[in-house]
Amino acid sequence: MEMVPSEENQFVPKEGFFWSCRQSVVDEIKRISQIHNAAEEPRVLCIIQDITSAKTINERLTLNLPASTTLSKLYEDVAQKAGYVNGTFDLVWGKTLNMAPLEHNSEMSLSDSGFEPGGKKNFLQVSDKDGEQPQVASDESGTAESSGLEDSSQERFIGPLQRDGSAGGSGDYSSPSYSYSSILSKSDTGYVGLVNQAMTCYLNSLLQTLFMTPEFRNALYNWEFEESEEDPVTSIPHQLQRLFVLLQTSKKRAIETTDVTRSFGWDSSEAWQQHDVQELCRVMFDALEQKWKQTEQADLINQLYQGKLKDYVRCLECGYESWRIDTYLDIPLVIRPFGASQAYGSVEEALQAFIQPETLDGPNQYFCERCKKKCDARKGLRFLHFPYLLTLQLKRFDFDYTTMHRIKLNDRMAFPEELDMSPFIDVEDEKSPQTESCTDSGAENEGSCHSDQMSNDFSTDDCVDEGICLDSTSSTEKALKPKSLLTFELFSVMVHSGSAAGGHYYAYIKSFSDGQWYSFNDQHVSKITQDDIRKTYGGSSGSRGYYSSAFASSTNAYMLIYRLKDPSRNAKFLAVEDFPEHIKSLVQKEKESEEHEKRLREIERNTCKIKLFCVHPVKMMMESKLEVHKDKTLREATEMAYKLMELEGVVSPDCCRLVKYDEFHEYLERSYEGEEDTPMGLLLGGVKSSYMFDLLLETRRPDQVFQPYKPGEVMVKVHVVDLKTETIGLPVSVRAYLNQSISEFKQLLAQATGLSAETMRVVLERCYNDLRLLYIPHKTLKAEGFFRSNKVFVESSELTDHQVAFTESLLWKLLDRHGNTIRLFVLLPEQSPGTLANRTLCQKAGEDSDGPFEGSKGIRKSVDAILEASTEKLKNLSLQQQGSSASDSQKSSDTSDFEHIESPTQEAESTSSLCMAADSRELENRITESSEENQFVCEERSDSEVNNDRSTSSVDSDILSSSHSSDTLCNADSGPIQLANGLDSHSITSSRRSKANEGKKETWDTAEEDSGTDSEYDDNGKSQAEAQYLYFRAEPYSQDDASCDTQKCLVVHVDKRITLAAFKQNLEPYVGVPSSQFKVFRVYANNQEFESVRLNETLSSFSDDNKITIRLGRALKKGEYRVKVFQLLVNEPEPCKFLVDTVFAKGMTVRQSKEEVLPQLKEQCKLDLSIDRVRLRKKTWKNPGTVFLDYHVYEEDINISSNWEVFLEVLDDSEKMKSMSQLAILTRRWSPATMKLGPFQEVILESSTVEELKEKLSEMSGIPLENLEFAKGRGTFPCDISVLEIHQDLDWNPKVTTLNVWPLYICDDGAVVFYRDSREEPLELSEDERNELMKKESSRLLKTGHRVSYSPRKEKALKIYLDGGPVRDPGQD
Repeated sequence: MEMVPSEENQFVPKEGFFWSCRQSVVDEIKRISQIHNAAEEPRVLCIIQDITSAKTINERLTLNLPASTTLSKLYEDVAQKAGYVNGTFDLVWGKTLNMAPLEHNSEMSLSDSGFEPGGKKNFLQVSDKDGEQPQVASDESGTAESSGLEDSSQERFIGPLQRDGSAGGSGDYSSPSYSYSSILSKSDTGYVGLVNQAMTCYLNSLLQTLFMTPEFRNALYNWEFEESEEDPVTSIPHQLQRLFVLLQTSKKRAIETTDVTRSFGWDSSEAWQQHDVQELCRVMFDALEQKWKQTEQADLINQLYQGKLKDYVRCLECGYESWRIDTYLDIPLVIRPFGASQAYGSVEEALQAFIQPETLDGPNQYFCERCKKKCDARKGLRFLHFPYLLTLQLKRFDFDYTTMHRIKLNDRMAFPEELDMSPFIDVEDEKSPQTESCTDSGAENEGSCHSDQMSNDFSTDDCVDEGICLDSTSSTEKALKPKSLLTFELFSVMVHSGSAAGGHYYAYIKSFSDGQWYSFNDQHVSKITQDDIRKTYGGSSGSRGYYSSAFASSTNAYMLIYRLKDPSRNAKFLAVEDFPEHIKSLVQKEKESEEHEKRLREIERNTCKIKLFCVHPVKMMMESKLEVHKDKTLREATEMAYKLMELEGVVSPDCCRLVKYDEFHEYLERSYEGEEDTPMGLLLGGVKSSYMFDLLLETRRPDQVFQPYKPGEVMVKVHVVDLKTETIGLPVSVRAYLNQSISEFKQLLAQATGLSAETMRVVLERCYNDLRLLYIPHKTLKAEGFFRSNKVFVESSELTDHQVAFTESLLWKLLDRHGNTIRLFVLLPEQSPGTLANRTLCQKAGEDSDGPFEGSKGIRKSVDAILEASTEKLKNLSLQQQGSSASDSQKSSDTSDFEHIESPTQEAESTSSLCMAADSRELENRITESSEENQFVCEERSDSEVNNDRSTSSVDSDILSSSHSSDTLCNADSGPIQLANGLDSHSITSSRRSKANEGKKETWDTAEEDSGTDSEYDDNGKSQAEAQYLYFRAEPYSQDDASCDTQKCLVVHVDKRITLAAFKQNLEPYVGVPSSQFKVFRVYANNQEFESVRLNETLSSFSDDNKITIRLGRALKKGEYRVKVFQLLVNEPEPCKFLVDTVFAKGMTVRQSKEEVLPQLKEQCKLDLSIDRVRLRKKTWKNPGTVFLDYHVYEEDINISSNWEVFLEVLDDSEKMKSMSQLAILTRRWSPATMKLGPFQEVILESSTVEELKEKLSEMSGIPLENLEFAKGRGTFPCDISVLEIHQDLDWNPKVTTLNVWPLYICDDGAVVFYRDSREEPLELSEDERNELMKKESSRLLKTGHRVSYSPRKEKALKIYLDGGPVRDPGQD
């Protein structure tokens, strides 16, 4: 047999060579086809962040997978890529809060699980499972670099396809140099982290240090909590005990500290306050000492942390020494000496500087008790005793007197792992027989350790007795502690990263169990090396030459804790089996609590939460949230929904079912026939934080059968239109398919409505004002624009209306009117029987009016009677709007600023419209002729006589109801009608226009630019509104509310394209006065009212069931402004008092406006004022401004706008301000000798010079010019300031010559200036007097709303409350 070489250089039979080559070609084709198919399949790009460790939180995994990949396969790929054991971690969505993890064993594809293909980024996070970190895979299980992953990649095409066609990519991971094998989970370190509440990293660092201190932890465990004596919530030792037990026994990666902070008396706001860790240490130790009184642990803090030092002064002439003994809990070490540019290089140097004595000489000489004179002396500190646990605070926070800011010193300071403290102990203490002791050093305490260099707890026992012999104490200490026993080993480094303004704390701690160093960074715990510790020395990393200080790291050691190396005292941690009995029971209790929490968490993550709706037979539409376990069946979920919606006793459970529902489109997507035993997790597509659909609990009557809803169907709400009666029926729900033709759809509608399909017209309303006639038989519903939920109108009649164009047909006009008609509730003014006869229509002089009906003269008829008589005539008719007079109705259309919208019924309704016009004129004339004395009412008649009823407000004759503008906020009474929906926007927006109005330009009245309102009058004072042909129908509405006894309420159906002016004219017959004599207020859901004043705008911003209140009062004319008048009372506690609302007009002088206001003040406020003794001035919030002179003209000299406010000031004498060049300043005298402020006095200056101001003040007060000092007040009027601060806080006697420059900037009237006599000395107050005065001033300033001090915000002091919480000062509320 002939042999030939194969591809592998092996010999094969010749006849088999062909088949071997053929098979190789087939395999290669299959492989290429597989790659090609995978390349064509949509791919899902996954960006995965590992948040299980501090070292991996900034790393990213990238996977590019086929969309058909299952979730279980995704977990396998992530486990291989990350080097974790599959099943020990969760994958959650990275961009969504509170998202449930993806299911581990789910066979759902990525595309079905919510992943977006096509290059879109899908962000995921690797998180802990059940609070435990993932387990790192061993080498056998494969890591990210193993060949197993590469094989998998080649088989399943993980990652994008390469150009050469090979699948997979080894460079998907963004950081190839990083190895996941270096990740240390909690099980590797054996330690648990602490959760940072917000800014509690300083607390976490200290708690971990205390936990890692064997002596402290063991002593805490030996303390037993007595629940009968104290509340466990407020017991600090008990909560620390619980925390330590959890840190030692919990399986979680990190635990909360909220129980500990709650025992401190802190609320949630404290979590947002960052404090100094050394300050916390001192405060916490104080609190523990208080809690441990009269227990075995009473002296624990002192035994572990307290040392002693001697503060001495020794005379250099006679050797006499005066000293005292102080105790300390920590030693503060200066980083950089004051005024020096070079920092200490090590802790040893700083310690040597700490005990280095200073020489007191020259002016600082010390008075020696023995020499009886001032002598040179040496002052310093000596350590007498070092504590077992030595705490060193590196004072990195300092104050820069150049910039006047706090700074952080990032200079390098090295510290040893073992610190020998023997060089710093006092070894030659008391050798001199002349040494004596005393309680005070006898010299000034400048530079003494307890005042500047260190914070300590003074031991009164060591200070009170003179003649304490140090030989008996210090020598004993020295005997017990030879040099070899003064070696301390470092075990905790508390690191601060950041600046003086804020930063982050974490701790490097050495375990005494194994000697390993760990980083405790909040919830992350990891191993570290000696290099990591050396990096906390501070300073720059590497040599940067001249600029090294600029690159200094802001991460450096702040507190160091050493433990004395003493085998006889060094303790080991208590093992779990050696715990005291009460700790064992606590461990068991915490374990059970953790297990219970784990079970609840497991249930929570497997619970589907979905929105549930139900059309309740009694309570109408109800909404709730259904929470059901994913393993519960549909039948069980239905029972839960049945109880949740409170249907027991109303509907039988057999008459209920759950269906898939789309609330937004009101669409029933599908029903679940035959799936009653299917788990809800499968029906809903898994456990998700939110679903794209809802559930509806559908109910039926016992004699009905549920209709099946199939996926793919669309919901159609069908309204039947009757052209004869011009009515539109209630909707009938029909389900159709998108692929149905129009002819098939008409047959379906014919069955549902009983109409004839041959003559049927079907109109689809796709959106607002978008009506489409469906007339092409073979066109599908999808092609016509049908969606999930649709609305159609059907009509089938024998009328010829279908022969005209659709947009000209009666059907279109009826539907157009229906789509734009809204229902409003209109509350008419209160009816006062005694004044109804005085309500008239004030016709303008020279106008033509229709003659009164025969016999109507002298008839007095109330508006109520007219309303009732005209209701039947007005009901169900389209009203033609009428002008205010017959002469206006005859004017040309081009004189109107309003659009002309043709009648929907055109000529067919012209007769009825004319009849209605006659009815309106009849109503108008019947009201006009309501009394003989009102027949000839002229325009000049006082409105207060015409409108004298309870609906008028307390304003003058021109303003019967107060308002600012279209956005004016009023205090509305609780109305009887609650709005169906409250609107947020207060402004009225322009509406859409129908096809009948296309191409017409909307005209805006110029009054809007002038006063923020549209005028109802043209330049000749005539009404602008002409006939409008938009739908308006009103009928009485009966309410049960008590307010309806005196008020009438109308239900108005109106086309929302009507303008406000036309709407008001339609209301004239019901209100009883012309539209110019009443105002329209829109009522919102919270019963706040805003006046609608833009007459040319439509009602498009209104919606169904909105409420409107009508108030009597003249509407603003063009160029008029509503103004609020406040009285300025400079010497009253409340200097700003509201008086009245009034109207100012463009072109009016200030004197004319005063003439208008003064009668109102006399009538309404009982203020009888002389016009020459009042002034008006600008009001800017509470600040008085420019004084307005009588000859000033509004809009020419004074800018005025809507919502305007003005001050009215009553003068003691006639006005002294005559010119705008003058300056009116409010001055107030400060008397330091009496600590009192005088009343305000006004000074009128002719120029803006400081010299003139001082001359006027000197003349007014009698203070000599050379002794007069002044300062500008701060803040808003009246510039209140505490009498304890005014003397030194204000900028007295600024070195300027004019008032309009810095720092005064007095350029307008109303500035406040304080002045004083420089010869007066401030009153000397005792401490009690000062405290009493401070309380009074604080109370006074808080009542006036002014700050007590202008100093910048101070840092909040750290406090631990032993009684459970802070006590608030009632005066601060």
